[in-house]
Amino acid sequence: MIQIPITQNSDAADLPLPQYMSDGASGLDLYSANHDDIVMKPGEIHIISTGISVAIPHGYEIQVRPRSGLAFKHGISIVNSPGTIDSDYRGEIRVVLVNLGKVVFTIKRGYRIAQMILHKVERVEWMPVKDLESSVRAEGGFGHTGV
Repeated sequence: MIQIPITQNSDAADLPLPQYMSDGASGLDLYSANHDDIVMKPGEIHIISTGISVAIPHGYEIQVRPRSGLAFKHGISIVNSPGTIDSDYRGEIRVVLVNLGKVVFTIKRGYRIAQMILHKVERVEWMPVKDLESSVRAEGGFGHTGV
């Protein structure tokens, strides 16, 4: 288990810290810290505050992903899914939600709006070569294996 420093701003002190909702859960649920209801009409995008900031260890990132229940039942998703929080970011975590549904959806304070997952990140060092090793797939892409 990795311990990660976290702060909650004073506006979010009454909200739970992100938490796993079951023993087998991969993601920690994030809570909305808005004081007023946020009414999301179909097609609208809103940035939702969580009221928390974290210090992610070097070599890791946090990925912010949609919650499946909100996506299936209401069409609520994340525009830049998964959102990436880099290890050197120390600002408030905010989530860019979009209403892909057909009806208005209201985000109330304390709603579980997304989930975040700690993920190990490997750094890349480019190795320039004249030609790449061939593969069976070669340049096939965008549906080359069929529907």
